Amino acid sequence: AGGTSALTALAVGVRVLNCALVRSSFVPDEYWQALEAGARGLGPSRCVLNVRSYGHLTWEWAQRLRGSAYPLLLAAIYKALQLLGKDDVQLLIWIPRLVQAVLAAFADVKLYLLVRHLENAETAKYVYFCQLCSWFTWYSCTRTLTNTMETLLTIFALYYYPIKGSKMGSSCKYLTLIALAIVIRPTAAIPWIPLVFSHFLREQRKADLILHNCIPVGLVTLGISLITDRVFFGEWVLVQLNFLKFNVLQNLGTFYGSHPWHWYLTQGLPIILGTHLPFFIHGCVLAPKRYRIFLMTVIWTVLVYSTLSHKEFRFIYPVLPFCMFFCGFSLKHLKAWKKSAASFLLVSNLLPALYTGLIHQRGTLDVMSHVQELCKDSNQSQAFVFIMMPCHSTPFYSHVHCPLKMRFLQCPPDLTGNESYIDEADVFYLNPLGWLNKEFYNDTLLPSHLIFFSVLEQEISSFLALKGYEKTATIFHTHVPQGRVGSHIYIYRR
Repeated sequence: AGGTSALTALAVGVRVLNCALVRSSFVPDEYWQALEAGARGLGPSRCVLNVRSYGHLTWEWAQRLRGSAYPLLLAAIYKALQLLGKDDVQLLIWIPRLVQAVLAAFADVKLYLLVRHLENAETAKYVYFCQLCSWFTWYSCTRTLTNTMETLLTIFALYYYPIKGSKMGSSCKYLTLIALAIVIRPTAAIPWIPLVFSHFLREQRKADLILHNCIPVGLVTLGISLITDRVFFGEWVLVQLNFLKFNVLQNLGTFYGSHPWHWYLTQGLPIILGTHLPFFIHGCVLAPKRYRIFLMTVIWTVLVYSTLSHKEFRFIYPVLPFCMFFCGFSLKHLKAWKKSAASFLLVSNLLPALYTGLIHQRGTLDVMSHVQELCKDSNQSQAFVFIMMPCHSTPFYSHVHCPLKMRFLQCPPDLTGNESYIDEADVFYLNPLGWLNKEFYNDTLLPSHLIFFSVLEQEISSFLALKGYEKTATIFHTHVPQGRVGSHIYIYRR
């Protein structure tokens, strides 16, 4: 017990440090589908958790594609800070991430305890080491993404999964955790389909499993989901069904990009595994037969996601802990090369973890510090910030926390079947100068501050000069600018 307490303290310390060393942006959902909704308080009247409602709800909330469960947790944090009189903007930004870091630490410990129970302390030590030095886990596990919470709940559920040889298995506990993960993000069901099916085949009392565990857990979690969404949306809605229709049946996720079917096999999984890849393959060969169900889970999940056109690294993040399980087996059996391999893994993952966490794509967060300063300005009521970037590039009110007038380029998909539809952001980038002259035909409509990527400056330079804007800040963003995303972000003030 003392050893477990010490391990937990170590894990919390590591993940808090992890949180402090991730200062970059990953994907817009980290803010727009979590912090913004939490800061808004959700709902037509926000009567349940009446936080200072500065957040912005995107089109997904209007279409009822997102559930309120995860934002509810964030809104509760905001409300607690408000009641304590500590709702400072920096605390509102960092406390949710610190909560996520602590949860990630407990998940790490659960993974260690699971392997120690199934195998031995030495194998558990190497699995834990692989988990800690995974660059993608370091990059993602403290972010306020539903994918992150989905992954953590997957680890917790795996701890109680009744795999052969385990004495800690609890059908009720692991099914409850799966159900909770599905409420937060419906895709959480994908990795668990082969696991639950395997459990069902092995279970001797199949009727009891269904009647005493699956049905009660399903009904309770579904009821909680329906009630919370009813409170926040003001109507009865099954967001999980809407999510499925949009992303799978209608495949409208392709609006945000599409990739070839093999992308997860040739790029997605190899990149998030990084230098763990050869150890993963080696571990799959060495691991006992009873763990083949974990390998099947990885293969199944990757294949299912490969059938969808829109693909992202974070979608397969929940299978990464399964991969670390096999990497740990590989390290344990290397014998003479064990220390060299561990050193290689640590160094080769540390560099990309620090680079992606501290340097790459950090400008869109750093720029919000400049916007926050406008809240302290005595002329705040006259300030008007226009973010001229690919939509949702930066956080919004969740990182400002004051009633500052702000605007960004909108990009909702067309849900009416209009093939000629072009969103506001695309219209802007077709002719930025013409769009600005048309949109701000009267000087009284002009924003006080313009924020945009460096690649746009030359194209709109005549507008900036004519309207009396001058550059007040240059912020580094990335070493690898692409398309509409520049290496730096500029702030112009009129």
